[in-house]
Amino acid sequence: MMDDKVPPSGGTLWRRLDLYEKFEHAVILVLTTLIAAIILAALWNLLLRVVALAARPDLFDPTDPVVFQTVFGAIFTVIIALEFKRSLLVATERRFGVVQVRVVVLIAMLAVVRKVIILDLNETEPGKMFALAAAILALGVVYWLVRDQDRRDEAARRGL
Repeated sequence: MMDDKVPPSGGTLWRRLDLYEKFEHAVILVLTTLIAAIILAALWNLLLRVVALAARPDLFDPTDPVVFQTVFGAIFTVIIALEFKRSLLVATERRFGVVQVRVVVLIAMLAVVRKVIILDLNETEPGKMFALAAAILALGVVYWLVRDQDRRDEAARRGL
């Protein structure tokens, strides 16, 4: 008799999936592979940019807003792709289904923060800044609410 607390092995889990769940799982694995390739390409591009800038000390001034925005924009792009890939890997474990709201909100927050970092504040109109601030605030509130609900659900499962 199998213990309910021990998760089934990969082969056992695959056999228990219906046709659509197998299709969903295969699509997630393909997407994960594609995103991994994109992450590697973005990381390679970032590495080449930083090395090229470092090789030219006359161009590489980390305090220059344009250099800062370019480098950190590229770094955030890699971070967003990594988080997206991780969310797909969690989905393949079938713990939460395909989409977990908290991860989607986190990725959206990272994307908005990336946008704020690469903005030229001298060229950006106040309405756009207000809209980005409102988006960050709204996403933060949604993240907090979802996280709080997850904690309550976990406490209820444990009987606390």
